Amino acid sequence: MNQLIDILFSEVNITLTLLLILLLVYWIITMIGGLDFDLDIDVDVDIDVDADIDLDSGIEGGNLDFEDISNTEVNQDDVIGKRRRPLKWWQIFLIYFNFVGLPFMFTFTCWIFVWWLITTLMTTLTFTYDNFIGFIIMIAALFPALFVNKLFTTPFKGFFKQLNKDGDAPVDFLGRQATLLSNITEDKMGNAEVKADGNSHSIYVKSLDRKPLTYGSSVLIIKRSADHTYFLVQSYNQ
Repeated sequence: MNQLIDILFSEVNITLTLLLILLLVYWIITMIGGLDFDLDIDVDVDIDVDADIDLDSGIEGGNLDFEDISNTEVNQDDVIGKRRRPLKWWQIFLIYFNFVGLPFMFTFTCWIFVWWLITTLMTTLTFTYDNFIGFIIMIAALFPALFVNKLFTTPFKGFFKQLNKDGDAPVDFLGRQATLLSNITEDKMGNAEVKADGNSHSIYVKSLDRKPLTYGSSVLIIKRSADHTYFLVQSYNQ
């Protein structure tokens, strides 16, 4: 047992071991009930990159929870867009290795596990888990792990597609009152809580008239964005 611990936390394997432990803790917390961790932080990031990807994810409001991230799926339309120009290398990479079409954290976790397993087995068999040759094996195992992970995760595409197809009917939020969970102004996106059919829902919102709206204020949901990623709201005074 002590020898196994020494191997897992050796100089070569400790990085992947700790990363895998963090991912396991992440999934445990997610499955325990989708605990919400409200981060009251305003994150303003200016991205000036020529990339064909829509990054309008709603993170700007700073109100994230583990369940949102674990269920986040990178769609192929978001990655390649509707343009007919040749795909860039990172787009091909994401699509080919199943980081597109499956929940991102699912594919990422599987990849880290496969990489960790190959590295641990190889360094154990060659007794290189505590020297520089082991680091070479770890780096070299990164790419085979991607291909093994592709083979492992591909069957899950049908499962997740079937899971999403028979989900609950969408809730009509238009015309409902909501409570802001973050400050929003101009084009800045935030979060709001709205109650519908006896349940509380967290949605992404922007100000309809670009006027500042403060945390905790009541707003009225007016319309949905063209890409169906957020709602436009305005101040609501009863």
